[in-house]
Formats: sequence, structure tokens, C-alpha cells
Amino acid sequence: MITIVIGTHFGDEGKGKIVDYLARECHMVVRYNGGNNAGHTIITPQGKLVLHLIPAGIFNPECICIIGPGVVIRPGSLYAEIDALNKIGINLRGRFFISSRAHLVMPWHLALDELLDSKRGIGTTRRGIGPTYSDKIERIGIRVGDILLPGFKERVQKMFQEKSKFLKREYNYLITDELDEWLSAGEKIGGYITDTEPIIWKSVESDNNILLEGAQGTMLDIDYGSYPFVTSSSTTASGACLGSGIPPMKIDRVIGVVKAYTTRVGSGPFPTEIKGELGEIIRKKGGEYGATTNRPRRCGWLDGVILGYAVKLSGITSLALTKLDVLSEFKEIKICVNYRINDKTYEYLPFYIEKAQPVYETLPGWDMIENTLSENAYKYITLMEKISGTKVGIVSTGPERDATIEI
Repeated sequence: MITIVIGTHFGDEGKGKIVDYLARECHMVVRYNGGNNAGHTIITPQGKLVLHLIPAGIFNPECICIIGPGVVIRPGSLYAEIDALNKIGINLRGRFFISSRAHLVMPWHLALDELLDSKRGIGTTRRGIGPTYSDKIERIGIRVGDILLPGFKERVQKMFQEKSKFLKREYNYLITDELDEWLSAGEKIGGYITDTEPIIWKSVESDNNILLEGAQGTMLDIDYGSYPFVTSSSTTASGACLGSGIPPMKIDRVIGVVKAYTTRVGSGPFPTEIKGELGEIIRKKGGEYGATTNRPRRCGWLDGVILGYAVKLSGITSLALTKLDVLSEFKEIKICVNYRINDKTYEYLPFYIEKAQPVYETLPGWDMIENTLSENAYKYITLMEKISGTKVGIVSTGPERDATIEI
């Protein structure tokens, strides 16, 4: 069975925990998009670990983990993750591979991201992701496979000099990064670099359980998200096929991860945002601070309009609901079922949502959730299923792997 796991909203839905949970029975997990601008927090017997590039399936010793061609990689971030995994006894040799077709985040990408975002105010993580994808589309990027070719170091040094002159001339900006991080890539990760397509296709032909792991969420998709406040890659199920090399007709199911409430990091429209004390209470209860940047997340009620949009865009076959426990002990809970813009009501996501006013349905709250769901919690789930048009199959009631209920 081949499964895609995607986020249904603005990212930070808890995909890492769900991938880790599902990967117990997987032969392979493939990361298909984004870069170290996303973080998946995993609670393991060895403690908490945040992964930015390596798939969350790495904690299953029988699971092969692959960084696919749709990902962009900053070498230093990858080195740090490999070292952190080695320190807790996770062996990567022979079961972790990096696609030769993935692109490298270079020091000039980091500089450009900081410069451009400071002017535009989109709220990127400033990890160089956008400029890396720009160079990829412009056909001037450096790919991971280039690390293994003769003259790689000389090419990087030459480009560094050219880009440094450009940034100094155009932006009066001096790159301070040292090149050691990039020049040592061959020695540090060369053994993991390969053509991953044959490995993946062999697993597909063997009918193995394969999981495609995405970063960010549907509303950050470069085509279908809240543009321009989006990421630079495709975060939908279609992007999973593109970024892994697995054709669409091979996909068996798509699991959408949805948080019991909605959050967003950075700028951009957020119709159900709760401002003031209640939003702060949810933020503190849910620990809503970015795994990558530690920025506080904006919090709001569950946006059912976006949820339905995500289900239709990616053909989501079931939902994994996370952080339901965070809403425990509230007197009442709200779900946005429609938008209203001026005098018109929208059941779907329109092109322009900056002035959208949420139309809520209010439900009674519930007591603390542990291993069972109360009647009122089931009412909440039932309404979510009605709005989205698909069933909830997994409910997460905490960050630990065993804090999970299958329904």
C-alpha cells in the first residue's frame, strides 16, 4: 500500500507524529517537498527530536528513508540531523538515501531570502528555500548529485565569488557564511547520495508499504495556497508524486492531518484567527511555537472551509485528527462551516479570502481526553466529517506515539 500524508491547513498540523505512528508498519518513507524550513517533532523512547529533512520513519529500524528529488537541502542542517540520530543509536547506513536530483541550498540563497523577505514581509523562515527553488526553475541550480562530480568544489567557489559580487553591488550585502559546510559535503554525505528512483520503483513493484511524507500544508501550496503567503513547492498529493517519482495511479490512500484547531505562522490571511486571551490560552496549552523558528503561532478555531478544500484538492481518503486534547475543558467549541464576504456566503474557498468572515457552528465542550472519547468529542468529529466529506480514522490525544486512538 502506498500512502500520502499531507497537511490540510497552514502546516504544523502534527504530520511528524502521524508519520512516525504509521511508519511502524512501513518498508519505506519518502520525503517529497520543502527543505529545512519545516520541522517534524517526534517523541521517541530516547527523548524529543526535531527532524527538518530526514523522514520521520527513521525511528523504525526496518524502514528505508529517502529524501526525494522534490526536496531542497542545506548540507549543514542535514549533517546536524545525522549526528543527532547517531548519538541516540539510530543507524542510517544502508537504509537512508538522498536523491541525486534534489537541489542544494547555497549561501547566496540564504542571503537573498533574508534580503527579500525583509522587504516583502511574507514571513518566510529565511532558510533560503524560495531562492533555491527559483534557481531550480531558472535552471541554474546545484543538485546533490553534483557533489560527486569532478570539479564540484571549484564550481562552488567560482559561483560564490560571482554571487558575492552581485549581492555587494545590488544590495550592498556581504555574505559572511564560510564555504566549509558546502565544500565538505562529499566527505560527509557522499555515501548517502544515489539515484533513488530504482530503489523506490523496486519497492513499489514488491507491493511494500510506502509512505510519502510532506512538509507544510495545503494552504501553503505554491499554486493553491494563500498566495503570496505560501511556500515554494507543491504541498498537495499531486506534489507527492512529482517529488518522489511515484506515478499517481499507484497511490492507494491519502491521509490528511488536521489539527483540532487551526494555526498559522507568519503573515497572511487567517479567517478564523482568535485574537486576545483565548487565542493565547490555546497557544500555551498546545505549545504552539514553530519547531523550526520557535516563532509563536497564530491560533484560531478549526476552519472547515479550508478542510473541505484540502480534501477535494488531494483526494483525501481519511483524516488524522491531532491535538484534540488541547481543546478539552473549554465550555464551547466552534467550527467555521462557511465564509461570508459582503453579502455572499461561500461553502468553498474563494480566490480572495482576506476579507472573509467566518460563519461558525458552536458545539458543547468536553472533559479531559486520555484513552477514550466523550460523546461531545464525537459530536465534534462527526461535524468535521460532515463538513469535509471524509472520515476521521486516527485521533491523536498527545505527542507520544501511544497517545493515539484508531476509530
